[in-house]
Amino acid sequence: MEAAGDGRREAALGALAVLPDEVLCAVVDLLPPADIGRLACVSSVMYILCNEEPLWMSKCLSIGGPLEYKDSWKKTTLSRLGRCSENDENWQKPRQFDGFSSLYLYRRWYRCFTSLNNFSFDDGHVERKDDLVLDQFRSQYDGKGPVLLTKLAESWPARTKWTLQQLTKDFGEVPFRISQRSPQKITMKLKDYVSYMELQHDEDPLYIFDDKFGESVPALLKDYSVPHLFQEDFFDILDYDQRPAFRWLIIGPERSGASWHVDPGLTSAWNTLLCGRKRWALYPPGRVPGGVTVHVNDEDGDVDIETPTSLQWWLDIYPHLPEHEKPLECTQLPGETIFVPSGWWHCVLNLETTVAVTQNFVNQSNFQHVCLDMAPGHKHKGVCRAGLLAVPGKSVKDNENHSSVPMSGWNHPDMSRKEKRMKGSEPLRTTNSINYCSAFEFSGVQESLENQDFSYDIDFLSQFLEKERDHYSSIWSPTNSLGQREAREWLRRLWVLKPELRGLIWKGACLAINVDKWYSCLEEICTCHSLPLPTEDEKLPVGTGSNPVFIVSGNVIKIYAEGGLAYSAHGLGTELEFYDLLKKSGSPLINHIPEIIASGFLEYKDDIYRTVPWDGKGIPDVLAKHYPLEVSYANSCFPLGLWSKQRFGTNSSPDVSNRPIWPYMVTRKCKGDIFARIRDALSKTDILPLASSLGVQMRNIHLLPLPHMEHVPESGNNDVKDCDDATVLPEWQQLVSTLNRRKQNVKKHLANWGNSVPQVLIEKAEGYLPPNMDFLVKFVKDDGDLAYPQPSWIHSDIMDDNILIEEVTESSSSVNSKGNYKADPEKMSAIHIIDFSDLSIGDPLCDIIPLHLDVFRGDTDLLREFLRSYQLPLLRGKSNTDIYKSVQNSKFSRASYRAMCYCILHEDNVLGAIFSLWKELRSVTSWEEVENFVWGELNRYIPGMHSVVGSA
Repeated sequence: MEAAGDGRREAALGALAVLPDEVLCAVVDLLPPADIGRLACVSSVMYILCNEEPLWMSKCLSIGGPLEYKDSWKKTTLSRLGRCSENDENWQKPRQFDGFSSLYLYRRWYRCFTSLNNFSFDDGHVERKDDLVLDQFRSQYDGKGPVLLTKLAESWPARTKWTLQQLTKDFGEVPFRISQRSPQKITMKLKDYVSYMELQHDEDPLYIFDDKFGESVPALLKDYSVPHLFQEDFFDILDYDQRPAFRWLIIGPERSGASWHVDPGLTSAWNTLLCGRKRWALYPPGRVPGGVTVHVNDEDGDVDIETPTSLQWWLDIYPHLPEHEKPLECTQLPGETIFVPSGWWHCVLNLETTVAVTQNFVNQSNFQHVCLDMAPGHKHKGVCRAGLLAVPGKSVKDNENHSSVPMSGWNHPDMSRKEKRMKGSEPLRTTNSINYCSAFEFSGVQESLENQDFSYDIDFLSQFLEKERDHYSSIWSPTNSLGQREAREWLRRLWVLKPELRGLIWKGACLAINVDKWYSCLEEICTCHSLPLPTEDEKLPVGTGSNPVFIVSGNVIKIYAEGGLAYSAHGLGTELEFYDLLKKSGSPLINHIPEIIASGFLEYKDDIYRTVPWDGKGIPDVLAKHYPLEVSYANSCFPLGLWSKQRFGTNSSPDVSNRPIWPYMVTRKCKGDIFARIRDALSKTDILPLASSLGVQMRNIHLLPLPHMEHVPESGNNDVKDCDDATVLPEWQQLVSTLNRRKQNVKKHLANWGNSVPQVLIEKAEGYLPPNMDFLVKFVKDDGDLAYPQPSWIHSDIMDDNILIEEVTESSSSVNSKGNYKADPEKMSAIHIIDFSDLSIGDPLCDIIPLHLDVFRGDTDLLREFLRSYQLPLLRGKSNTDIYKSVQNSKFSRASYRAMCYCILHEDNVLGAIFSLWKELRSVTSWEEVENFVWGELNRYIPGMHSVVGSA
């Protein structure tokens, strides 16, 4: 029995009474809805805690998908789970208990029901201007401080059309994306969202924050235009599907808002309010607001911000700030546009129902900051957001423009080695400062900042880059505004299409991809081999691969940077061996690959670059002294070729990844252009000949004999010892070992791809895979003997950027306004395949995976056309006997099954590509369904015939 009165909490909770209410609520939030329902029956206090609306809001949002609010979050959640009906009488019987009070729950309740009608003071910290000429904006505000502009949107149709009533009337059935702290994507029809706003009393209300509204309702884009001050946007040069999210429709009720943040990628932003009032608070770059913690991951530089909600910050933290530590503030009124410069912290609170539109952009003022933010590493990212809090216990030395700044020690007791937490100071006085335009007078704020030493100047910030890290191939932060491939393409397009800004673009490329270092390498290679020096147009790398590639006077110069010296040396050695074997065997493939002109190593020593030519035979001194492998080889063989690479493993190799030595190769440029750049101009009918030609060339690769295994260097690689079965042929041991290791951690492996893979499939992956991966390459014949398929040379990443389309005449090509190559499909005659540095041996199916998913984009007709030309068995034995007829365990010999296993265990996010191409597969519940849908065509393929049996 429970006691009433003041003792209710202790009697109802027992031993759990020692835990604060916020801890109990956090624990309950970890439970699934069914367990929460059971826990609510335990005692009166548990009933109260288990019926809190914020709890059920969290449960509901974790489901994801389309949402319709039903009076309360508990009812909405249980309805979505099919646990209740509309007329359930239990909704009408809430239970009340006396004798229990909670300050934590009261504060929650207060945030749910407080009114902000009087919360509209404006002390004028942010200047208001009717409008500005562009030069005035750039000199006084752009990159320097925020400003409110009152007349930029006067002529917009949105000023009168974007009322909640009119939007609901016109677009009530349209689903919009909802912004909320949930890993799941939530959408609501506009009419349902408006209904929710009228009913809700949430402490952190849902609000529409939709970056795809222009696709959902294109008519809305006609109702406004980018103001003249913000029309320069370097991301405009990218195709729409390539550029990061940049524009949002924002609709939110009173008490909703955006918590403290710095805009993604250090972009700048403008935000125009169409109806309602917004309260803004802003701090300059490097000033972490009170109550906010910045997390920076040491491994990839990923930055995460831990902050209270906007309303909670204004109610609980703002009142306790000393006057001189308060942020810049303003109240934005309908029709006004606020400009937020790059790197500025800001927090927004809706004082009433608001409708707004906002866009982020990159211009000349913030371009270098955006490039700096892309660069790999963690310290500079932390400094950009948290100022000198991100550099504990060290001194900052600014070469010319900034004096040395002594730093006091800073740490946090629960800081891990891989993650730093930069907490907002209490009080907010820090050692950070910002360079203000002299026209700004920020009252007490300026007084608190003027003697501080942090600067948002790009020269100051770039000091914190990790100079030893290779920006071109190191892992970039997953939260970067652009991925590595997209960033390289972006910089290249800017270089081609904005020649008047090449000085600025060069500075940005130096920050993002170390282009100055690679250009110095390029000049030395050209000088060594008597090649023409690069022209101004040829100074930036081309392509999107992980290695710098330059085109100079019809020559392609590739510098191997990916993976460090050991990895790249094996890449060059294998590629040179492959080319040598092509010539000796007389393979017709020789006519479809580039011609090698030179190759070797580039060494940086004593501040100069020195080239050492190398044809793949023997090991030059420049490599041997850093690469202490004990090798036994004949002068005519390739010691770092295919078999050496097959046994190469990082576990036992010396740490030479940061040595200033880079392999390189010079080849003759093939005619035509990269397929990735012209594919959008082609129809499927145009691409069918490409699929057929690829089938022929892949057959030539897979028919090429493997080099003899004699004189194989011993690397001491322990990885192959992971192969459980000693009967597996040596040719397969490396592949089997690798796949077995990945299988042991398959759930973690798949979870690394975030939401790319449905959770139900992650749970079933281990059961779908074979108990040992050698089942895929070792078969039992009818007579009990073992049969092995024959391994082949495999390229395994023949994607659309490793295929060149050659035309009969060059006059039929052109470049469009985006810098994209356009071709005349009727003139296409042949293909070339490039970039063989990743060659290895294995199952030929591994080559079909990237072809189908990337080159053919899942089109079964193109795959079928490829197979018509390929004509080889998907399992080949060493004799002419068809291996299909000699194996018993048909599941493992089934091509679709093997292909699916390789996809699941691939080191890259191949499954993400699958579920992106076929969105209908996200609802399947078994891997067999995915296998049959994606790879079933392989089972209908009969080699040696001129067609594929069956239909897609």
